[in-house]
Amino acid sequence: MPSVTRIEKIFKILKKANPNPTTELQYQSPFELLIAVILSAQATDKGVNLATAKLFPVANTAEEIFDLGEAGLKEYIKTIGLYNAKAKNIIKTCEILLKKHCGEVPNNRQALEALPGVGRKTANVLLNTLFGENTVAVDTHIFRVAHRLGLSKGKTPEKVEQDLMHIIPMKYLKDAHHWLVLHGRYICQAKKPKCEICPLTQLCEYYQSYFLSETKAKA
Repeated sequence: MPSVTRIEKIFKILKKANPNPTTELQYQSPFELLIAVILSAQATDKGVNLATAKLFPVANTAEEIFDLGEAGLKEYIKTIGLYNAKAKNIIKTCEILLKKHCGEVPNNRQALEALPGVGRKTANVLLNTLFGENTVAVDTHIFRVAHRLGLSKGKTPEKVEQDLMHIIPMKYLKDAHHWLVLHGRYICQAKKPKCEICPLTQLCEYYQSYFLSETKAKA
């Protein structure tokens, strides 16, 4: 387990670099974010934003998207991976929202995870971004960054989430999800991490043990 001092330094640096982090998904309402996050599974935010830029001006409420039907919705999201399954889930989700929540996005985990296409990670994103809850949605970026920084050795997203929730200081917890996602997306990338521009190298287990040793071996 990393020291309290090292954890404090990591998140202090991330906060200084990006004081007000947020999602890169484009949305104007809680419902739009819900749809965008469902679409973002195994897809890029850029790709989702391109699709929703065409979808939302036409339909951006549970009722309007439900009225499109699966076939109609697919025409707007067919550039996104797994669009057939996502269209099916989104239509079912809209139906549930209309029947049980007056078309609004519920603000509790149980109700969110009852929606088709919404798992724990998606619920965590919504609870954090929309409702300000202290949650960490562990995607592939956060899973990778947490391991490289030595913040967790968990073998599942759930275990990494538990570790991060336990060790991240409360004052950083609300924004930690976005900081770690963006760090993994733009600096600590999977195949070619940009260690040469990373502000966390002196605090990173991966850099200190693996990257430096490999560099020396090649010298």
